[in-house]
Amino acid sequence: MEDRLYDTKDIIYALATPWGSAALAIIRISGEHSIELLSSVFSRPRALCDADSHTLVHGFLVDPENKQHVDEVVVSVFRDKRGYTGEESAEITLHGSLVVVREALQLLGRIGMRSASPGEFSFRAFMHGRIDLTQAEAIHEIISARTSVGKAMAMNKLEGALFDRIEELKQRVLKVVSSVEVQLDYAEDEIGGDIEFPFEEVTFIHKRLDELAYSYKIGRLYAKGAKIVIAGSTNAGKSTLFNLMLRQERSIVSDIHGTTRDFIEAELSIAGIPVLLYDTAGFREASSDSVEVEGMHRTGRLLDQADVILLMLDGTDAQRAKATSSTLIQDSRCIVVWNKTDKALSLEIPEGSIAISAKTGFGMDTLLNEIAKRLLNDTTTTGQDQIVIESQRQYDALTRASAALKKAFEFAEDEVPLDIIAIELDEALDALGSLTGDVASEEILEQIFSGFCVGK
Repeated sequence: MEDRLYDTKDIIYALATPWGSAALAIIRISGEHSIELLSSVFSRPRALCDADSHTLVHGFLVDPENKQHVDEVVVSVFRDKRGYTGEESAEITLHGSLVVVREALQLLGRIGMRSASPGEFSFRAFMHGRIDLTQAEAIHEIISARTSVGKAMAMNKLEGALFDRIEELKQRVLKVVSSVEVQLDYAEDEIGGDIEFPFEEVTFIHKRLDELAYSYKIGRLYAKGAKIVIAGSTNAGKSTLFNLMLRQERSIVSDIHGTTRDFIEAELSIAGIPVLLYDTAGFREASSDSVEVEGMHRTGRLLDQADVILLMLDGTDAQRAKATSSTLIQDSRCIVVWNKTDKALSLEIPEGSIAISAKTGFGMDTLLNEIAKRLLNDTTTTGQDQIVIESQRQYDALTRASAALKKAFEFAEDEVPLDIIAIELDEALDALGSLTGDVASEEILEQIFSGFCVGK
């Protein structure tokens, strides 16, 4: 970690609320003697310096150069390493005017405090043992969460669920290491004969590691979201479905073929998964309109990027619908949706297809359930309290630990010398330690904390 980015001897400050006009704003400061330094520009310096931890002090920020009040504020005091960063700190609540906030920040800079770098407050919290690396990453995930499910999964990790799971597995690996080291350090007659390698225990640990690593697919889905493209022939009802899923009129709906010339996109949540939904120009065999043709080309490019394709077929014109969409039906990402079934009462829906009426809403629950099933890839989830990872770093460390345990198991089966087995077990321990921060390079720490927003 470069000193110029994270010099823990400095007193740092940052706006902890979004930059913009609001009723209130909060400026966070942290560092040894930060409260004493803040008192030099506070209207009641003695009251602030004498304040107990976790108390509030009312007063004014005062510009020492002209003795003018910058703003009326309330200062929250945190002493005895009980603040978020694990060191003396304070939070200044002031009015949320951009002018007031700017003047207050400039004032703190003039008295010798330094503007915090992104992630510096959380970095100090980690360095002082207030949080581990899994919790640090969970903070970032909460800030970035796009749905309530994603936020709940991140909160579960912030509360220590992932840390506890890793610590449990780490202790189990340590016991395996101990049993191997006993055999390495003592002769057989000193320990009363051979000690069997704990194959069952290693198998259990390996399985739990793989389960955590596999959850990365789910975590990335809830974090990054998915692209869903509504495609099909013109006048199949794509725009009507688009509006229905959004519950607002975004796309123009018309009986005229080729109404949608370009794609329209919007965000929504399906089963807690953030989704970018696209309404696209419809396919038809021939068009003399160059704009419509370009729209169909753009649809084709979007289809290449889609996670799920909703292929809309017009139930009142089944023969034409199949003819214009025959190639796309074979795509494994495709959910075939027969629309206008309220009009095409005699239509026989092929197995595997879904019948809906975008006009009345019939069949929408079935369609949404199928979309969620496809996105989750038939993965069984246990709810918002499930331990799910979404960090590439965590995934890499878990797979490294899993691979090392697998090698140790195979070496033990082949009766490879114990000192070689011990190397693989130590590798697994090292990987698990890197997850929580027991073992962490400066490069990894900078990678994690530099991605945070300023003020956190």
